[in-house]
Amino acid sequence: MKTIEEVNLKSILPSNGPSIDEVKKYLEKYSEEKIVIKCGGSVLIDPNLFNLFITDIAVMKKLGLTPTIVHGGGKRINNKLKELNIKSTFIKGLRVTDKVTINIVEDVLTDFNKEIVDALKDKYCDAKSITSKENNIIKVKSEKKELGYVGEPTEINANFLDELIKAKKIPVIAPMGLKDNQTFNINADTAAGAIAKKLKSRRLLLMTDIEGVMDKNNKLIPEITPDLARKMIDKEVIKGGMIPKINTCIDSVNEGVRGVVIIDGRKPHSILFELFSDKGSGTLIRK
Repeated sequence: MKTIEEVNLKSILPSNGPSIDEVKKYLEKYSEEKIVIKCGGSVLIDPNLFNLFITDIAVMKKLGLTPTIVHGGGKRINNKLKELNIKSTFIKGLRVTDKVTINIVEDVLTDFNKEIVDALKDKYCDAKSITSKENNIIKVKSEKKELGYVGEPTEINANFLDELIKAKKIPVIAPMGLKDNQTFNINADTAAGAIAKKLKSRRLLLMTDIEGVMDKNNKLIPEITPDLARKMIDKEVIKGGMIPKINTCIDSVNEGVRGVVIIDGRKPHSILFELFSDKGSGTLIRK
């Protein structure tokens, strides 16, 4: 005889996701916890992956968890700039952003933010747009002069986020902030890290287009400490665009986030497998 709980779980969970037994095992662990999820990479341009991502967030919500979404948009921004024949330059994984580029970045991220909110509402999840134009919650300082309009978060309005979470809404945050009413682009991982720290979230999940942190033989490392991650940066095992990502992980863990996980957004239901299965997904960074 199946319990009512099992019948409910069966109707909520995807058939190719974690098992009911595993979900039951981990449900209590996360039921009162905040979870910040940064989505980026192929998830944002592949319709099938995007739909799977939205489904996973809807499942989390139905299971009583409190997700907060921070989205990137790098690939969409690249496509738009290419269309307009504007060349991008990167310094240590961060896009150099001039006056023309920041306007394009803001438009692309604002449009995409609305797409995520609308997709969640289609799944009966109440979501709220947070962009530089609407409900901005991030104040920034200039990251480096040579990067132009690229900001580093200095202040997060956590009260606004807490009110939304209490009202059972899902905050959907574009990685932009304001300084003297000027919009600045923020690396999405950096923005997600700053928000996770401020919310004291139990988990920060960084969805990307790689399996996780790879060792020098290109094998996945399931778990790593901040100290070991730093050494891998020094030895250039971790390089390029992974450096700001890993620095965010280290900083978040050192500032109170219990664990940060780099997961592969190209794999179906990677969020659910990370939260609700024994094997997890990707690389977990914790002390």
